[in-house]
Amino acid sequence: MDKTETFEDLKCWQAAYGLKRRLWNEVIKAMPKQERFELYSQILRAARSATSNIAEGWGRFHFLDSRRFYYNSRGSLSEILDHLIEARDLEYISEESYQSLRLDTIRAIKILNGYIRYLKKEAEGSE
Repeated sequence: MDKTETFEDLKCWQAAYGLKRRLWNEVIKAMPKQERFELYSQILRAARSATSNIAEGWGRFHFLDSRRFYYNSRGSLSEILDHLIEARDLEYISEESYQSLRLDTIRAIKILNGYIRYLKKEAEGSE
């Protein structure tokens, strides 16, 4: 894996960031005002948490120190999926939008899982 200059170079951050932009443009903006402090807020916080935890984990010195941030990010991505199910069930988004966003969410989780596995192997190899 190539060295990264900033967390922005990480494929897992890029996937989570792309998802966050889609959520903002396709879900959050479309929600009714009464959801502003409920589901709207939950989705926004989870999306922000997903990218910010990757950024913070990248800024840590050692895998053992950074891994909890990557695990937190993975949890936030899973939380997004749960919120998307609710948004679909409440008919804030269509089934088609849900399926597309679901695939992007799962893709982001898989990329992050791959990065976690890579870092784990690197840490084991340096011991």
